Amino acid sequence: MKTLLLLGCAMLMAPAATQARDSSAHSTPTPGQRVVEYDLHISEQRLAPSGRKVRALTINGTIPGPVLRFREGDFARIRVHNDLPDEETSTHWHGLLLPNKEDGVPYVTTPPILPGQTHTFQFTLRHSGTYWFHSHTHLQEQSGVFGGIVVEPRGGEPVKADREQVLILSDWTNIEPHEVMRMLMRGSDYFGIMRHNSQSILGAWKRGNLKDYFRREWSRMVPMDVADVGYAAFLINGQRQTRIEGRPGERVRLRVINAAAATYFHLTSSAGPMTIVAADGPPVQPVQVDRFLMAIAETYDLIITIPASGEYELRATAQDGSGHASAMMGQGVPHPALSPPRPNLYQMDQMLSLSLEEQESDPRAPLKLARPGSPYKLLKATQDTTLPAKLPHRKITLHLTGDMVRYIWSFNGKTIAEDPYVKIRKGEVIELELVNDSMMHHPIHLHGHFFRLLVGNGARSPLKHTVDVPPMSRRTVEFDANEDKDWMFHCHILYHMMSGMARVFRYEDSPPTHATPAESLGHAAGLKRDMSAAATPGMASHHHDGQLGEHSHDMSYLWGAASLQTQMSTGLLSWMNPKNNLLLSWELGWRRTPTTEHEVDSIYQRYFNMNFQAYAGFRFANHGGGNRAIAGFNYRLPLMFLADFTVDSNGNGRFQISKRFQLTSRLGTSGYAFYDTGSRWEWSAGADYTLMRNLSLSASYHSDYGPGIGLIIRF
Repeated sequence: MKTLLLLGCAMLMAPAATQARDSSAHSTPTPGQRVVEYDLHISEQRLAPSGRKVRALTINGTIPGPVLRFREGDFARIRVHNDLPDEETSTHWHGLLLPNKEDGVPYVTTPPILPGQTHTFQFTLRHSGTYWFHSHTHLQEQSGVFGGIVVEPRGGEPVKADREQVLILSDWTNIEPHEVMRMLMRGSDYFGIMRHNSQSILGAWKRGNLKDYFRREWSRMVPMDVADVGYAAFLINGQRQTRIEGRPGERVRLRVINAAAATYFHLTSSAGPMTIVAADGPPVQPVQVDRFLMAIAETYDLIITIPASGEYELRATAQDGSGHASAMMGQGVPHPALSPPRPNLYQMDQMLSLSLEEQESDPRAPLKLARPGSPYKLLKATQDTTLPAKLPHRKITLHLTGDMVRYIWSFNGKTIAEDPYVKIRKGEVIELELVNDSMMHHPIHLHGHFFRLLVGNGARSPLKHTVDVPPMSRRTVEFDANEDKDWMFHCHILYHMMSGMARVFRYEDSPPTHATPAESLGHAAGLKRDMSAAATPGMASHHHDGQLGEHSHDMSYLWGAASLQTQMSTGLLSWMNPKNNLLLSWELGWRRTPTTEHEVDSIYQRYFNMNFQAYAGFRFANHGGGNRAIAGFNYRLPLMFLADFTVDSNGNGRFQISKRFQLTSRLGTSGYAFYDTGSRWEWSAGADYTLMRNLSLSASYHSDYGPGIGLIIRF
């Protein structure tokens, strides 16, 4: 009855439902406190950051959004307007210490901003530094919902400069971000082709690493990589190239923000050493570096001097070497910066070199590599950061785990949907040991807290909110658990977080935040606004379980591939999430047979790990035993051969072995052979050449249907 009343009133007030509604909780600044206000409009446009117009999400019409500037002690009042027609959105204030309800993670700390709504964030700027903001909804950050934040300290910056400039690094894809995630989950290697670093037998031979290639396959390891996504462009302030303003001899403070969704950057300058004066906001003792690796979501304040003559370059090179963005300074003869050499993905030793160098006593050892690491050992706080010894101390170890075959990323082998919370208690010091069991870097970010990065600098250990954990290495941080309620903790590679590498740090004996859309509306007004909200377009289309929103369930996708050749057709349609598959596969043959033969399997498959899966279902066939129930399992053998064992309800068994050889980045060969006690031997061999993301040429020979040529279509 109550629901009907709400819906009826909503219909009567339909005009009000089309207007923006303020869904925030109101608080007020203290007397005399300066109030700084901004309006941010998140909307949809078609833009061409890489030269091709595609759908983009903008803030006040631009990518990135505006830089929000404050002074320490200011009261911020930021109205975020969701102008999207049918999507929720959100805004997280990355690195800022603020009340839990203002943190901006939908359903965890802050209500989502529904289409047509406005949410007003209000908080005091408690500390100075360079920070940024971004959407924490779905994959919107990849589409452009991010911008910079500058908080000037009371009394001015401790390290003086003649001027300053914000440089926001980002990556750009012309592929819709949910399609990017679908491609990653299905195991597409097209991004490797885009980056010109996919592994192949010919590529290994050219580099002299053929033995390494087959040693890896013998060990049943998937090809190594340093990045997941192939990007169309890398940008600084939304452009491939921008300018650093300044006259010759001037000192410029560059506030560099890595707002990329999935790209680490190597920073190098042809104008000489850069001086780091702040990291993740707080100041550090000035230290000069020639180059360093900047993790996703980190910020660094750098001091550079505009050269007396000539044009010089600050270059941000993608970690995988697939491209770069430039900030030019000065006028005259060009002096380009150099990019680090591209990684050799065939050798594990090169992938592990950074982890080994970081164990050296020389604090600059990681920066001396041809492909340098983070400058962490050089970073020293400007004051004592030691936490009170009287506080109780607790150690928590989290393993950073992943499965590249399935694209599952997790902590301790479980996604956030499987194991959502890490429970802590207010008033204790948490020592957090992060152990990276994977072969990729992970930038780990904690909301609502700064942690001490323990890299051997004792009382001057720097304060950060994001830390890079290199492959097969570990980092140790510690923080004062001085908050309450729930705070997100996650890998800041957007696709890793969304596939499960996240947790919520939950304070025990503290009521969790109930950040639902209904509460969002309740903040703004009373029953009248609640009733008009019931008619909000798109509201009913979003269903979320519990208090985690989109993180309460693992992501799932539908994908498929089909070959159509002159003698036969094969194909696969799959619905998948991290551990489960619903599969429909088929083989149709029409040459050398009086009628078209078909074999169609409809099965459920359970994924245990990359080497073992079990399944059961039904086989529809008009030959070789007819229709029957089947059950079996797959097992990966050395050299990446895949063995398949099946039994059916007719009492027959089938053993199959298959293998793919990737000859070049685009050309591969594959084949299978099986013995079935009901239909005896069958085998097939073929080759395919990738033309584009969804299309390949193919040719094959089948023992029953003979030779043929055609196309493979992926969808």
